[in-house]
Amino acid sequence: MISGFVALAVLLLLLRLLAFVHGRHGLRSAAGDAGSVHAASGPGTAGRNGALWTDRFGDGTPDFLRLNDPADQAAFRKWFTAIADYQAVRPKAEVPGEITDCASLLRYAYREALKRHDDTWFAATGMEVAALPGEIRAWRYPETPLGTGLFRVRAGSFEAEDASDGAFAQFADAKTLVERNAYLVSRDVRAAQPGDLLFYRQFGQSSPWHSMIVERVGGQSAVVYDTGEDHGKAGELRRVTVAELLDHPQAQWRPVEGNPNFLGVYRWNILRGTL
Repeated sequence: MISGFVALAVLLLLLRLLAFVHGRHGLRSAAGDAGSVHAASGPGTAGRNGALWTDRFGDGTPDFLRLNDPADQAAFRKWFTAIADYQAVRPKAEVPGEITDCASLLRYAYREALKRHDDTWFAATGMEVAALPGEIRAWRYPETPLGTGLFRVRAGSFEAEDASDGAFAQFADAKTLVERNAYLVSRDVRAAQPGDLLFYRQFGQSSPWHSMIVERVGGQSAVVYDTGEDHGKAGELRRVTVAELLDHPQAQWRPVEGNPNFLGVYRWNILRGTL
């Protein structure tokens, strides 16, 4: 009888040991799965595990780049306009050498607005701001699956392969910026918001596509732009009011619906819609 009790005790002990080992294994597996999900949703792999690798507007921009949070949208608009405006007021010798025309001003302000704005950034850009606009929280350049390829340069909606097949690049001319990276809001300039773009196509010019950045709206609406090179003469950065544009001596520069050269008010694709 005693031997029977001993055998039963040993059996119960083995069963409890087995249950303990299995439980620890299950906890490790659960922790591992949770860690995998967390890693897959980090900034370097955004969207690789879900629906963010989509393009719900079919405009070529992946949804993981869209700034859906209104606070992020506001921060982007403030940085974008502040950076562009600062180039127009700083001494010409201090303007970054890459800014030579209207498209390069757009590219520079767009890229720098999407970076982390820390002490290193301020030292590198020489920027000064009266008040910090706040940081974009969704993502920062170039920490996305696209790396340094910030601008869409090929027609078509976004496909997963586009992240590595040359559909995105660091450079895009004015025509590509308007056709692949922005969308038409209205041909009524009163619909513009700060950070929106005015696009023109001046037929007969060697560089027909031109753009301006809407800096302010309301009673003191203003735009900033680079005139670009003209007959070998370097261009210059200008900041003018919308009222001055509406009364421009050359009708082809007036942002009015009756002007066939004025394409309208455009907005960056990353600001398109909210979740």
